Amino acid sequence: MQKIFKKPQSMTKIPMRYCPGCGHAIVHRLIAEVIDEFDIKERTIGIAPVGCAVFLDEYLNCDMIQVAHGRCPAAATGMKRVRPDVIVFSYQGDGDLAAIGTAETIHAATRGENFTVIFINNAIYGMTGGQQAPTTMPKQKTTTSVYGRDPKIHGYPIKVCEMLSALDGPVYLERVALNKAANVLRAKRALKKAFRIQLDGLGFSLVEILSPCPTGWGLTPRKACEYVDEKMISYYPLGVYKDLTQKKPT
Repeated sequence: MQKIFKKPQSMTKIPMRYCPGCGHAIVHRLIAEVIDEFDIKERTIGIAPVGCAVFLDEYLNCDMIQVAHGRCPAAATGMKRVRPDVIVFSYQGDGDLAAIGTAETIHAATRGENFTVIFINNAIYGMTGGQQAPTTMPKQKTTTSVYGRDPKIHGYPIKVCEMLSALDGPVYLERVALNKAANVLRAKRALKKAFRIQLDGLGFSLVEILSPCPTGWGLTPRKACEYVDEKMISYYPLGVYKDLTQKKPT
């Protein structure tokens, strides 16, 4: 009997330490599948963030480094310019990318650096106790906004795909989600396209992934997926925000 589903070769055998229902484990597998399908494990370098996914290097069977908080795009820029033959991706949460790493993200994007950014947006600081993040939505309650985020006091959330789409540098920007099986498959396609763009030397790509955080939100895994569907997607609409690989009609 032919085996048609198995663990990707680009994943290790180390058990995941994420909370039940967390989206990180799903995305880790999707990345590993893409690496296997392109057969690029031996020339891929991943950059782990500061945050829940700081343990990414334990789970992906490729070269990995960890850099200072928010500095993934800066490190990726140096790697890719020195070794344009390698495949470089950064894996970042909303605090790492949209707070302390905002400058690095924006400037790498506007320069059109040829690497891939994977942005996990769960609208909260997960590892440090559920505080308000740059992507926390209006009225969303956190440990530091117990009555809900008030834009008059806290300002509005940062919508990363919308912000970067105004720049000339990015080639591909897409927002996907993990709340249901169909959307997980779409997330896989988006990640594969982002890596394909880098392989073709076309420039900067970013895939934003709306991910459940059951522990930080105080919900069950099932309710957390419903929250993504009912709350997050309406505020952060899914879709392609920029794709310069598509030929415009003449």
